[in-house]
Amino acid sequence: MSDQLRIRRDIASMSAYTPTTSLEVFAERLGRGADTLIKLDANENPFGPSPRVHEALAELVHAHIYPDPESGRLRTLLADYCGAPAEQILCGAGADELIELIMQLFIEPGDCIINSPPTFAMYSFNAPLYHARAIDVPRRNDFSLDVESIERAVKQHKPKLVFLCSPNNPSGNLISSAQFDRLLALPTTLVLDEAYIEFAEADSLASQVGTRENLIVLRTLSKWAGLAGLRLGYGIFPPALMPHLWKIKQPYNVNVAADVAGQASLLDIDLLQARVAELVQQRKRLETALAELPFLCPYPSQANFLLCRVQGMPASQLRDQLAQAGIIVRYYDKLSLHDHIRISAGTAPQMDRLLAALANCAPH
Repeated sequence: MSDQLRIRRDIASMSAYTPTTSLEVFAERLGRGADTLIKLDANENPFGPSPRVHEALAELVHAHIYPDPESGRLRTLLADYCGAPAEQILCGAGADELIELIMQLFIEPGDCIINSPPTFAMYSFNAPLYHARAIDVPRRNDFSLDVESIERAVKQHKPKLVFLCSPNNPSGNLISSAQFDRLLALPTTLVLDEAYIEFAEADSLASQVGTRENLIVLRTLSKWAGLAGLRLGYGIFPPALMPHLWKIKQPYNVNVAADVAGQASLLDIDLLQARVAELVQQRKRLETALAELPFLCPYPSQANFLLCRVQGMPASQLRDQLAQAGIIVRYYDKLSLHDHIRISAGTAPQMDRLLAALANCAPH
């Protein structure tokens, strides 16, 4: 690299994050039409947005005008939905932006965060960008939290933030209320990512944020409301943090289309919740069916996906066989997730086609 390109040395040497890509790109790679593919690799909602969202976007007349920088109407509807005051809600371009805002708010050079892998990669990905060290406290073999080790790590490293996901991505398991009580007793701030809470048989902690000064809850409309492509998330924050978050947030971070789509979704909750219930049923159906296959071992999940250990063949081979059948799944080959795949729940016809494809998969 030229000496004139004086970028940060840590960024010059860091590895890039590899995200999933669009349906159209997968279609081009596989030489197939996009309408022949089933995308089950990113936990997207196959039903898509509410019909009210399509109507609202079709009627959008003020795309040339900057949006409300406070997303006032959207936050009011979110408050009714999640049971937290609108004054404690901040919207963002997906929960990803809110993770970055939290890092900006808390982290000074030399600070650290606690991360519990395997989990959502953005916590550890963003930490060095904001000059923080990510202290990994690995989960147990069943993907449950090692709370005792987290407690020791907090005592030793004094992290500003502890990032946790419940249901966890990619394993789908929940954190128990007893574990939350222990974690919230620690002298640090707990950032709880509830991206998949709508699919779980558990209550959100959103309403507890006002009484827990060290709890932040992140939520999203990407999964349950089918707005992944529009990037819309929100956080529930302790009142003391809100004035500072408003200072550092980009003024127009939630675009007009995402704002009106979010409002339309929250006016059609019954339909969207019925779709969530259908995806939960398909996840349960899939778990039963996959457990009967000799080369897959699915883990129990409370999200809209299943993590599976592949046995008898490399997980990459199974991924490729499914791709040739037009079905895209997520593949893992990390130390803690060697030879694993993650499959998103889909519609009944999509699950029919997946199971038929899996019946034809075999080691070779």
